[in-house]
Amino acid sequence: MADATPTFRHLPTRLLLLVSFPFLLTRCTSRPPEPPPPTLAEQALAIAEVFETPHPYSERTLDSLDLAAFFTRYPGYRPDSASVADFYRRRSMQFAWIVSDSLTASAEAFVALAGVARTGDSEVGGEGPSLSELYDQGFAEDGRIPVCDSCALDVELRLTAEFFRFADRRYGGYLSRDLRELNWFIPRGKKDVSRLLDSLAVGVMDLSAYEPMHPQYQLLKASIRRNREMADVPWPALELPAGRRKLEADDSAGVIGQLRHRLHLLGDLEEDGLSDRYDSTLVRAVERFQGRHGLERDGIIGPAVLGAINVPLARRLRTMLVNMERLRWVPEQQPPDLMVVNIPEFRLHVYEQGLEVLSMDVVVGTAATRTVIFSDTLTQVVFSPTWTVPASITRNEILPATRRDPAYLRKHDMEIIGGSASNPVIQQKPGANNALGRVKFLFPNSYNIYMHDTPTQSSFGREQRDFSHGCIRLSQPRELAEYLLREDLEWTPDRVREAMYSGRETFVQLKEKRPVNIVYFTAWVDGDGQLNFRDDVYGHDSRLASELFLEEEEDGVAIR
Repeated sequence: MADATPTFRHLPTRLLLLVSFPFLLTRCTSRPPEPPPPTLAEQALAIAEVFETPHPYSERTLDSLDLAAFFTRYPGYRPDSASVADFYRRRSMQFAWIVSDSLTASAEAFVALAGVARTGDSEVGGEGPSLSELYDQGFAEDGRIPVCDSCALDVELRLTAEFFRFADRRYGGYLSRDLRELNWFIPRGKKDVSRLLDSLAVGVMDLSAYEPMHPQYQLLKASIRRNREMADVPWPALELPAGRRKLEADDSAGVIGQLRHRLHLLGDLEEDGLSDRYDSTLVRAVERFQGRHGLERDGIIGPAVLGAINVPLARRLRTMLVNMERLRWVPEQQPPDLMVVNIPEFRLHVYEQGLEVLSMDVVVGTAATRTVIFSDTLTQVVFSPTWTVPASITRNEILPATRRDPAYLRKHDMEIIGGSASNPVIQQKPGANNALGRVKFLFPNSYNIYMHDTPTQSSFGREQRDFSHGCIRLSQPRELAEYLLREDLEWTPDRVREAMYSGRETFVQLKEKRPVNIVYFTAWVDGDGQLNFRDDVYGHDSRLASELFLEEEEDGVAIR
């Protein structure tokens, strides 16, 4: 085994002192005093010197007068004023939640974790827009904040102050471990991907004090260790033979031998070989690969399979790092009874006592009408729902349709129930044509997002299912309704079906409310120990990577 000592020569002086200081004391005196252990703040600084650039995380800064004015406007935050001021001094007064004119991925993750857009408004006093309104402005139009500097400053400082309040309420003893500094969550500068990967793979230094305890984090870290050595393996693009659109069982082609070798490297095929025939063993390996990447498990090699298998391993490793960073904002302990929608996976998972009891395909919002990442609680099931059409859909779709066809509303079981001629409020009656289908599931939130049935079942046959207006369409809504009401003797499966087709809107309050998490993970290890990847449908990975990592070159192309 190689001597580990030389690795310390590459560490910064401050970290060398942290490592060697006790040994130096031993040589100087026979009864050395016990040195205080390095705080997590000191460890964070040492780690930052190894992996992070000295360049500012954010070009925006504030000063002590800004802080004083803020606490005058919002006296409810004054109990945390010293901690907030200390936090910004350690950052050289850099903004933490805003880079350029955009809220960071960390800000969005905090909103998802804490539901902070709906808290604190009535407690802090002062005047001006509510915190919810500030968030609505901040996340509109691809996350750009209002142009005025004072608006940006208000959003920045209220986020920080709300984080301290949230940490007090949520974590308690967490604060006594120095993590109150927020550096656990918010980077001070961009990271060097290669050096970070090396440390995770071979243990250049111990990062355990700064790693989340979430099991998924450790599983991804173990996957990085297994795959890091292949990051530099040549990975040329594989192509179908000229004139062929797919390869099926028993076909032969030169590319099959290359595909066989690559699937062996990725762990989907146990034994490598040179055969260019698409045999049954390779079919099973392709099906396994398809399952890990959210593709139809049909064993057919087509453009989608080749597109996924041509992604360089270096890019996959970076995707894993991005998702590990996301896990810093996930509570280590999850409720045992939980519903999780993973947007890139297009799937709902229902857990009972930590075990998955129901899972189904879903449709999520398009890139233009994204499903928001947040957490809430499911409280109601609504059978034979009406649908009050959102104003944006009325304006952009319904009114143009009525101008083309005056009978449009009648044909779609719609009626005007209020508003004005130019801005009417339109409602769709229960029934077969209702856009929400036969049942919807409510977890009240400021984003007006919920889960529901759909009359367009054909949409679930597609691999990419991002084409709703933001709400979540379910492929098995009746099964979910029956499961949620299974302990209520009044709601038998027969009565559930009857209510779905009654044509009368019926609200049912759940006796046991269910936490719902809408999440965004593009890399994870499943229950069978398989490493999964999905496409970055909303570009969240790219955005987070641009905030976290230095620009790198991959095959001559800059990664951003």
